[in-house]
Amino acid sequence: MSQEWFADWFDSPYYHILYQHRNDDEAQQFIDNLLRALAIPPNAKVADLACGKGRHARYIAQHAQLEVVGLDLSPQSIQYAQQFSHERLHFAVQDMRQVYKPHYFDYVFNFFTSFGYFDSPDDNLKTLRAIKHSLKPNGYVVIDFLNIVKVIANLVPANTQIIDNIRFDLTRQVKDNHIVKTIKITPPNETPLYFEERVQAISLEDLVSYFRESGFAIYEIWGSYALRPFNENTSDRLIIVGRAT
Repeated sequence: MSQEWFADWFDSPYYHILYQHRNDDEAQQFIDNLLRALAIPPNAKVADLACGKGRHARYIAQHAQLEVVGLDLSPQSIQYAQQFSHERLHFAVQDMRQVYKPHYFDYVFNFFTSFGYFDSPDDNLKTLRAIKHSLKPNGYVVIDFLNIVKVIANLVPANTQIIDNIRFDLTRQVKDNHIVKTIKITPPNETPLYFEERVQAISLEDLVSYFRESGFAIYEIWGSYALRPFNENTSDRLIIVGRAT
């Protein structure tokens, strides 16, 4: 396993098997709500940062007259996504801590808890500063994160899933200000494999501080994909919109 766990896990085929049943309808409704709320004009340049295999970038490009670039650290995911490229949709391998193109995008979206993977909080700032440098003046960033208070209060210590005859044993704990998920994968008649997910336990106050320190004004804070107000005890999500100042 490499020092940065996500480089191994996100490039593994087992990652996509474990999470293949994520709710696309809910994700698409969130994107529809977001595009309406932000009143994004036609032909705006949009980045889907940490796009995975490009499902949501493809949806945005299909349902809005926008120029979309999907960016992800995983070469295998981007290689898969590139088959869907067209004149308004492109994909590239990119570390979110680095600037893709200076002052290029009008909007940068970071969906579905694709933030806070790093061991050091300094990398959170590095990511947001790279996003800021990638945005045009007065551009917008949307970070869709989990609500850490509710997640910790309802953490399931362990469970098992069987998917495509593959056994996934999952354990979860809070350790060193991270939510740590250990994933034991046992394919039929094969030696088990082990991966780990580590997401920083970032609070609303932490995220607001990161935004402001990186040169963003807080534009909106929501607590659900229906864009309801955020409540740390009941909200499932923590969605922050920042405007580059």
